[in-house]
Amino acid sequence: MQINNPLSGLLLLMLTALVTAGCSSTATAPVEPQAPVEAAPEVMAPVEMVEEEPSDFASDNRTAIDASGRPISRTFFFDYDKAILEPSDLAALELHAQILRRNADRSIVVEGHCDERGTREYNLALGERRAQAVSSFLLSAGVRPRQIETVSFGEERPQDPGHDSAAWQRNRRAVLNYR
Repeated sequence: MQINNPLSGLLLLMLTALVTAGCSSTATAPVEPQAPVEAAPEVMAPVEMVEEEPSDFASDNRTAIDASGRPISRTFFFDYDKAILEPSDLAALELHAQILRRNADRSIVVEGHCDERGTREYNLALGERRAQAVSSFLLSAGVRPRQIETVSFGEERPQDPGHDSAAWQRNRRAVLNYR
């Protein structure tokens, strides 16, 4: 075969080189075996201790307790013929308000009580005013209205059945009962 064109010769040379390269062996140089890679030991992330919030209630689930685990007073006393909270009672009532705000699923009944003096009707009304005084404080401290119910027992449920000034003083009260 005779090639007259120099370009055709160049093409023929390139084609021969390609065919020769394409037919060469595909074997590659031997690969040295590598040492097995050891997995790094699994590092556990430190377990974050989630501090459980202290309970607001004693084991009976009805007695409100403070941060130290002591029961918070649920009984608030009144002067004769009055429905005004004592300044000394406000701290305990604020603790009850905090507990009720944190525990929106809980509610209370505020019971108003009187001593035996006065008519039944008057004592029922005075007991209601005493329960309302406690309720008003709790509402002003951010407790939801649906969490508070008030009831007056007047003189019907005395704490002390006596008939003297000491017994009367213990019977003039409002009591919080959790539900």
